[in-house]
Amino acid sequence: MITHATSPELAWFKSSYSGAEGGECLEVAATSRIIHVRDSKAPTRAQLAFRRQEWAAFVNFAAGH
Repeated sequence: MITHATSPELAWFKSSYSGAEGGECLEVAATSRIIHVRDSKAPTRAQLAFRRQEWAAFVNFAAGH
């Protein structure tokens, strides 16, 4: 995992499972090599960044595969 300050040039996306009422959601932005993750309630705070392989391993684990 790599930590970064906010990057306003990234295109952020929230899961389609997230409701319009807000709440506790994460947003992700992908570049060719890095997946950035931030708290949707505090988008100007620091974000996390993962190499694509690390993110894929996490998603695979979270999906139970």
